[in-house]
Amino acid sequence: MHLELRHLRTIRAIHDQGGLARAAEVLNITQSALSHQVRALEEQAGTTLFLRQSKPMRLSPAGLRLLALARQVLPMVEAAEAEIRGVTQGRVGRLHIAMECHACFNWLLPALDAFRHGWPQVDIDVRAGLAFTALPALVRGEADLVISSDPEELPGVIFEPLFDYQPLLAVAAAHPLAGRDFAEPADLATETLITYPMDRARLDVFSHFLGPAGVQPAAVREIELTDVILLLVASGRGVAVLPDWVMQREADNPDLATLRLGRHGVTRRLYAAIREEDRDQPFMQDMLRLARGARAEA
Repeated sequence: MHLELRHLRTIRAIHDQGGLARAAEVLNITQSALSHQVRALEEQAGTTLFLRQSKPMRLSPAGLRLLALARQVLPMVEAAEAEIRGVTQGRVGRLHIAMECHACFNWLLPALDAFRHGWPQVDIDVRAGLAFTALPALVRGEADLVISSDPEELPGVIFEPLFDYQPLLAVAAAHPLAGRDFAEPADLATETLITYPMDRARLDVFSHFLGPAGVQPAAVREIELTDVILLLVASGRGVAVLPDWVMQREADNPDLATLRLGRHGVTRRLYAAIREEDRDQPFMQDMLRLARGARAEA
């Protein structure tokens, strides 16, 4: 006996509708075509599947066995079909995010909260453990979007611009620099610089401020959490360079002062690195839109 999904759908429809006429309507075929299909199936099975004398039509013991199979198999098939349609239409997918920017949680989490409401079938995750290998993880398929300020030439990867920001120097309110509008690289030569635990080449303060001037701080202290960095700075344990959205949040903190890096400041751009094949996914485009909007509201 050669069973097909249409046979199982036929068995289920006739049982649920109680007769050929209504089942044919549900299956969107003619009643004669449905009758022919039932006869052909019974010939294959070598037994009667329906008790035609009863009204409504009832299944024979063999028919009941096929009904049990239909009820087991068809929901799984229909769920898989719905999932594939969702993937094709961009409603279903995966969005695992890794960040080279430790302070990005401040504006990214509100964007993700809005995203989950609009795209409930997209699996969201923030892969914090990939912070130091974020871009290689994107290439390997372990992450789907990487927040980075350092675009690289990577096969199959594109960098979508999100927004510009200014890295700012945070010092204690009692610090000698607190009364100034901007700091020069030489001002940090005697300071303990508190940074995130990252390669110096990926830290704005080194790559775009101290490095070009050939200046090194007196000491470097690495701290993972932004709030702890701010606490240490406010306590006079060192100075730190943090993105403007972090320092805007601390604008009313009487224990902190903020300065530009150099007379004209330093401007950097943040990007979302994604695989080129994912660029046109509707949920990916919406995530980029939300990320840009969240920064404006931060």
